[in-house]
Amino acid sequence: MKIIIAENSGFCFGVSKAIETTKKILSENTTKTYSLGPLIHNNHVIEQLKQEGLDIIENIQEADNSKVIIRSHGVPLHVYDTAKEKNIELVDCTCPFVRKIQNKVKKFNALGYQIVIIGNAKHPEVVGINGWCDNSAIIINNEEDIEVMLNYDKICIVAQTTFYEGNFNRLAELVSLKGNEVKIFNTICNATQLRQKSCEEISKISDAMVVIGGYHSSNTQKLVEISRKFCNNTFHIETADQLPISELKKFNTVGLTAGASTPSWIIKEVYDKMSNLGDMNELMKAIEDTMVKVHRGETVKGKVISVRNDEVMVNIGYKSDGIIKRDELTNDPDITPSDILSAGDEIEVLILRLDDGDGNVILSKKRVDTVKSWDEIEEIFNNKSIVNAKVIEIVNGGVIALVKGLRGFIPISQIANRFVNDLQVYMGKSFDVRVIDFDRNKKRIVLSRKSVELEEAESKKNKLWKNIEKGQIIEGEVKRITDFGVFVDIGGVDGLIHISDLSWSHVKHPKEVVKEGDIVKVLILDADKQKNRISLGLKQASPHPWENIDEKYNIEDIVDGKVVRLVDFGAFVMLEQGIEGLVHISQISDKHIAKPSEELRVGENVRVKILDINKEEKKISLSIKEAVEKEVNETIEYNTEEEITIGDILKENK
Repeated sequence: MKIIIAENSGFCFGVSKAIETTKKILSENTTKTYSLGPLIHNNHVIEQLKQEGLDIIENIQEADNSKVIIRSHGVPLHVYDTAKEKNIELVDCTCPFVRKIQNKVKKFNALGYQIVIIGNAKHPEVVGINGWCDNSAIIINNEEDIEVMLNYDKICIVAQTTFYEGNFNRLAELVSLKGNEVKIFNTICNATQLRQKSCEEISKISDAMVVIGGYHSSNTQKLVEISRKFCNNTFHIETADQLPISELKKFNTVGLTAGASTPSWIIKEVYDKMSNLGDMNELMKAIEDTMVKVHRGETVKGKVISVRNDEVMVNIGYKSDGIIKRDELTNDPDITPSDILSAGDEIEVLILRLDDGDGNVILSKKRVDTVKSWDEIEEIFNNKSIVNAKVIEIVNGGVIALVKGLRGFIPISQIANRFVNDLQVYMGKSFDVRVIDFDRNKKRIVLSRKSVELEEAESKKNKLWKNIEKGQIIEGEVKRITDFGVFVDIGGVDGLIHISDLSWSHVKHPKEVVKEGDIVKVLILDADKQKNRISLGLKQASPHPWENIDEKYNIEDIVDGKVVRLVDFGAFVMLEQGIEGLVHISQISDKHIAKPSEELRVGENVRVKILDINKEEKKISLSIKEAVEKEVNETIEYNTEEEITIGDILKENK
């Protein structure tokens, strides 16, 4: 018979700590000692502790002036108040994972959230958690419980630490439909998750499964449930005496796992009886192979178990899992844990502390990355290579940028190849830089974006001069506007559009035609590489509007126009860009006027009649007076049933 022992079998960290603490107290203490409820769900361990002097009580009121041990399941908040009133010394062995849940429900209950605990309502852990939110929690164990649940504005969902993760995710999703704002916290113990995952893996490849643990143990019952899902021949036992030896002999491969309340000596008895081997060393090696010894300051490899907003849980093969706090993950404040890590990722971490007070190992990823990054930056500096940097802070004289996870300084003189007045525009931006100064001992990294931009500009300029030619139409961006013209970037080189080359019409100022940032098509009028000077034409990039004047306008047409200039002898009216006509002063009004400004103003829209078109001299004669008269006649002709005066028409047109 081949026996496969599941990893992470037996005592979890919380239970192990409770047992060790209790045994130590019993060996040193003469005061009467109680446990509030059975310390663990294992009758054999409980009997052993009773023989050593531990008594079990179900109510804190039963103890006076004594010592009471709180088991790993935890207790309601009121127990602490009662103990203080009755002068009872509490030894709190609440599991760190359970304590986190208790604090979480207390916090969100105070914020007005309806607390929902997914788990067994009768389990002491759930009873204890409920006592941290005024016993107001809704306990959900199946879908039927959700059907009778009311709707709430805000809901906070947590899980019993030993609940099966697959069922939790399904139930949590259904509960979330009952609220507008829902917070979901997967508070299933990582050790429980690993134990359940290991159980699932070996049950899939075993002919039979043996699950050791108390019949009333919730986490053991979950292991039985998982085993039966993948293996029909599953046997749940508490001790080696209950092994169905005759049944097991029928199978070639038998998987062995144990609940969190099962001590190693019971696992050993079962293993010995199944294999007829008495060598405890072989068994303990099989159980403890995955348990490694670690030390503070050591770099180890681990596998990511879960990723949360503020921390990452990592299995490093130690008796308890490791935690990477967000500020020990990366130096970039904008990055969340889920941006760079996922469950299952293998990473290297530095051990900062072996116990944070809650039994967790505190780890750092960024400190391991930092050592590697200094090597990389040094190589980049020596090779004069380009590296990407992200601005994270504005300081006096420049900015701080992250490069390979390290903080580097970019002086304001090196941030760009032009004068920079406002550094805030660079906050959060990423771009390529060069390392221009590096001192590992002084932890100094100085970066330059300017040198990269100069190289890029030189490269663009060389490429442009190689391909540019007179008469070519090219696209560019308006960079700067002056009184005499517009500077346009056409690919690393600025060309000038003189004001006279902006439009076929008269232009007083370039801002009438373009604005900074506009993308325009221009014609290369002249290019002098020696003087680095390029003349551009905007109007020349499109056909002259007079080229097809015959197709657009005819004599006698009445068209819209805009008054652009007033002179003593009349008004110039623009019909479109590049086409202007003259309305002689005699053609402005049917009454005598001394000057055009008596009737017209610059910028006014008017209706005009085309009197004559001279294509060769590019002149158009227009009349406002005749346009009005023609429209009056047409209006009268089509409105014979209504009395309309010429004064009315003139007033309406005006």
